[in-house]
Amino acid sequence: MHSSNTQNPLVPGIVEVVKIIDETPDVKNFYVRCVDGGVPFNVMPGQLAMVSLVPVGEAMFSVSWQEENDHLEFAIKRVGLMTDELHRIEVGQKLGVRGPYGNGFPVEACKGKDMLFIGGGIGLAPLRSFIKYCFKHREDYGKITILYGSRTSADLCFKDELFDKWPKEKDTQVYVTIDNPEEGWDGHVGFVPAYLEELKPNPEGTIAVICGPPIMIKFCLQSLEKMGFNDEQVITTLEMRMKCGIGKCGRCNIGHEYICLDGPVFNLAQLKQLPPEW
Repeated sequence: MHSSNTQNPLVPGIVEVVKIIDETPDVKNFYVRCVDGGVPFNVMPGQLAMVSLVPVGEAMFSVSWQEENDHLEFAIKRVGLMTDELHRIEVGQKLGVRGPYGNGFPVEACKGKDMLFIGGGIGLAPLRSFIKYCFKHREDYGKITILYGSRTSADLCFKDELFDKWPKEKDTQVYVTIDNPEEGWDGHVGFVPAYLEELKPNPEGTIAVICGPPIMIKFCLQSLEKMGFNDEQVITTLEMRMKCGIGKCGRCNIGHEYICLDGPVFNLAQLKQLPPEW
């Protein structure tokens, strides 16, 4: 641990951007590490951090991977002022990061289970942290199935992992789809929930983890229920609602729960206790 903010998650640590990968036309993956090496804090899959760029502002992003004590990765989609500015920065840029925030995915509770990951668009970023964690601790998890879709082939994130690395992992199946046919694409075409119904995964001993656009999540939840997945077997993350990370701004509350303090990861049984705002 190289940073003084390990005791106080409200104080940003200064990191340097050491690598930038263009994942899609509007998603970049930023590799950051402390100026004197190492990571500012340790992160569990599914946790988030606040990234600040002076003088523009700060915003909450999921950490899409932590490589040991070497670097953190943030896959960031260009959607507004802050992300526009982040997309303009270059290697060598200094950023502030504070965290980690959120409860993360239940990596311990999922041990010994088959894992079904369902992602859409930039929703693969938080899922990727859990997917890579499962591969790193491969003996702890059963069969791994990854179903991922985006609008077009250009919008698919982490292509080298999706098409090259992950399918080579032990007991792993990767299914990729795009919404509409396009020239040069010979893979599956169709929406993620429909492809899920086609694949008919077996719910026995399986945990499904979903992250993507709200409409995709809604239809996938219905499909999983139809296939016999119970509410405890389905996990999702509501990180899109997170703003301050510490339960002060009130932007992320659903009923009496604060997504940043109690989430952002919930199973469906927990979500059904909340008012129907999510």
